[in-house]
Amino acid sequence: MPGKPRKTYETIAAILLGLLVIVSIATLNITWSELSQVPGQVWHYLQLMFAEPDWSKLDRALLEMWRSISMAWIGMIGTVVLAIPLGMLAARGVGPAWLRALLRGLFAVIRAFPEAVIAIILLTVTGLTPFTGALALAISGIGQQAKWAYETIESLPPGPAEAVRAAGGTTAETVRWALWPQAAPSLISFALYRFEINIRTSAVLGMVGAGGIGAMLANYTNYRQWDVVGMTLIVVIVATMIVDAISGTIRRRIMEGATVRANATESGQPAHRPDRSGDVVAATDGANGR
Repeated sequence: MPGKPRKTYETIAAILLGLLVIVSIATLNITWSELSQVPGQVWHYLQLMFAEPDWSKLDRALLEMWRSISMAWIGMIGTVVLAIPLGMLAARGVGPAWLRALLRGLFAVIRAFPEAVIAIILLTVTGLTPFTGALALAISGIGQQAKWAYETIESLPPGPAEAVRAAGGTTAETVRWALWPQAAPSLISFALYRFEINIRTSAVLGMVGAGGIGAMLANYTNYRQWDVVGMTLIVVIVATMIVDAISGTIRRRIMEGATVRANATESGQPAHRPDRSGDVVAATDGANGR
């Protein structure tokens, strides 16, 4: 009979995890007697904010929300412009080992700093402007976006890259003709997802002085004008849901199109698309550029 399997390491890990939870709770100095009052307090403030929202400042809330969306968009563009090339250089088979180690270490350092911390550091240089928020979003997004980039490159099928190298292609030509066409749909999808994250984060950056809808929320919260805070939160929720729906539709379209093209290439059949008259025509990649 085989011996009974030992679970020593699993038991030790479970004990250490339990001790970590106990120590964390003990060091937080939680007043357990007040926890029962939290639901009632939350309901009280929800009533103050949403029972009768003050719509008189809706125009200002829309303007500040637009500033936050602009910050998120500009930050995403700055992230993509820097993160995708650097992320490709950090992928195995593209950049040299010393450069990969250097870039990956840099990305890890950037990811260690929250956006709010980066914004506070930049405030001393750029001042209290929405540009500070956009710059903070661009810098903080490089770490994650570049990580997505080199992980995407490393997960690609090696066949196209090997074919380009076998034909005498350089590293730049391999990236241009083998890696980028395969990785582009995923990288563009990640960029749009980063835009969604930036919109949520821009509200937090506004509370530390970067402008936008977060600054408006912080101001009226400090003055306890809960009816205006409720109206502002409604604007944030609606705008975020609209942007998420549009961005999600675009991302699904990009990824589904990439799947159709990949399946058609593997089967040896040309990808098809409907023309304006409703007929199905072959979408070629030949010299005609169609």
